[in-house]
Amino acid sequence: MTDPSSPHGNRPGGDDRRAEVCPECGTRPAPGQSFCDGCGNVLSWTPDPAGPGGGHRPSAPATPPTPTPETGAGAPGASASGSAGPPDPPSAGSGGSADADGNTGTAESAGSTAPGGPAAPPVTPPVAAPGPPSPPPPAPGGPDSTTETAPAARTDEEEERARALLIPVSDPEQRPAAHSPEAAPVLPGRPEPARPRVRAPGAGTEDGGLVCPWCETGNREDRHFCHRCAMSLAPRPAEPGRLPWWRRLTARDRPAPWAGDRPRLRRNLDRLLSWTVGVLVLSLVVYAAFNVGNAYNAVRDHFAKRAPTAPTSVRASDTHGKHDADLVNDRLNDTWWSPGISGSGKGAWIEARFDRPVRMLDLLITPGISARPDDLSKAVLPQRLEARITTPKGEKLTRTLTLDQASGAQRLKFRVGEVSSVRFIIRSVYGARNDKSVSIAEIEFFGRSRAGST
Repeated sequence: MTDPSSPHGNRPGGDDRRAEVCPECGTRPAPGQSFCDGCGNVLSWTPDPAGPGGGHRPSAPATPPTPTPETGAGAPGASASGSAGPPDPPSAGSGGSADADGNTGTAESAGSTAPGGPAAPPVTPPVAAPGPPSPPPPAPGGPDSTTETAPAARTDEEEERARALLIPVSDPEQRPAAHSPEAAPVLPGRPEPARPRVRAPGAGTEDGGLVCPWCETGNREDRHFCHRCAMSLAPRPAEPGRLPWWRRLTARDRPAPWAGDRPRLRRNLDRLLSWTVGVLVLSLVVYAAFNVGNAYNAVRDHFAKRAPTAPTSVRASDTHGKHDADLVNDRLNDTWWSPGISGSGKGAWIEARFDRPVRMLDLLITPGISARPDDLSKAVLPQRLEARITTPKGEKLTRTLTLDQASGAQRLKFRVGEVSSVRFIIRSVYGARNDKSVSIAEIEFFGRSRAGST
């Protein structure tokens, strides 16, 4: 038999003992609570034995003790275990309300557990619901007290469990959910990636500390890797300089790209274009190297001052009377050269020679017999002339000159370099007539001016 004075003497098997914390959510309940405030879990199926009056109510054991041969016939436990039977149906005079039945059952349980002790006052719950009636309690020490102990204990336990379920409790408090940056609230059915965390800037560099060469974060001197970017704190290797373009065309040992960088794709078409551009550039360089002198002279010819240059001698294929070939260089615009051939005069030529090479720049040709406009109809005007140039080295060059059907001198560009002689051959004329011959009043040559101070 369990001692009633021990801390757990009235709680056999630990069923009526309150848990210190809720086994589901870990919330610590207040004394006397049957449900958890956090999750609503049932803390115990039996009410708190400590009532408002401070009394202690013992409960009957769940299982009656087994009788032994040494137990006498007058022992209450032996008689209760040996002659237990079903309870009698309640009568009309057994109790007036469910409250009375409940109290009677409690007193009966207490009497069966400790027949010789005084009965504790009943504990009335805050709200009581009508329950099944219980049989009238037998008199203490009577012949049927030991027989009805076990069924009465089971009925009392069922009633107490029903009352515990009907005890009103306060609504659980709504706890605000802790905000977690990893689990941000999203709309149902639309998953969103986790929001990036904002990292605070690292601590400043201390005196004598190591500065990361990659992110410039201060670190302790005993560290070998940065605590922020995990890169090595060794001095950053110097980046190689950019190679010239001609070395990049054939460079195969390109540096490997960093993690996360997309390397440039080298396709066959790109490689073909690179080689084509390289060959063109190389050809231009070679051409410029062999023609650098010509380029220099071309620049000088463009900005040089023009000066007239007289030929040493002039001769022609044919002449007509007093209109000799020397008249084209007499500085007069009212005398002219005529081959004396009527019609177009195609094939007639006039040639000017120089005693030393002359760098020719421009020509000034006056077609017809004079520079006056009223003399245009008196002669046949040349239209296209073929200039055959002989260089000091004996090379032959050909240029085609086209004149306008107008009076006066016409300036033409004639940049052919140094020349020794020039022959002008008539290839076509304006308005050829059988009674008139083609005529040229003046041909003037211009080269670089030699004037200057020394």
